[in-house]
Amino acid sequence: MSKMNSENEVIIKEFVRSVRRLIKAVYLDSQRISKRFGLTGPQSEVLRSLFNKGSMSSADLSRITYVTPSNITGIIDRLESKGLVERIRVTGDRRIVLITLTNKGEALSKTLPDPIEERFISQVAGMETAHIQILSKAMNQLADQIGSKESLGTLLNSKFDLSSEA
Repeated sequence: MSKMNSENEVIIKEFVRSVRRLIKAVYLDSQRISKRFGLTGPQSEVLRSLFNKGSMSSADLSRITYVTPSNITGIIDRLESKGLVERIRVTGDRRIVLITLTNKGEALSKTLPDPIEERFISQVAGMETAHIQILSKAMNQLADQIGSKESLGTLLNSKFDLSSEA
């Protein structure tokens, strides 16, 4: 990594702190849902997706929830054991299995609070369009770079000394 000037370093440290605060907010939101509803964040996201979009394959659920196919299988297994979803084979093609909400799963889905993403979107929506475009471009660029080179955790625990954080 090339040397950066001290002004950029200060700005980058502040940016990393902000990302950490966002990660913490997502974590705390997930913990709140877990305590109140007995669901993990990904489990509640699967229920919301099924509630909003209807029955779908595990592959489709994996894509729209950004969960790996192997992890989505475990999530579906746990939701099925709680009686919240069921696997239904499509008549005429036994290879296709749709995941669908049970009555219990539908009732629970109706009571789940808005995910933190929706609250985040409502806050960002108040910004000027040009600022949203700059933010979106920068975050996508960063996500692309991190995704191909290193994990977000590696970035956040990088060589920057952030120990002065409260």
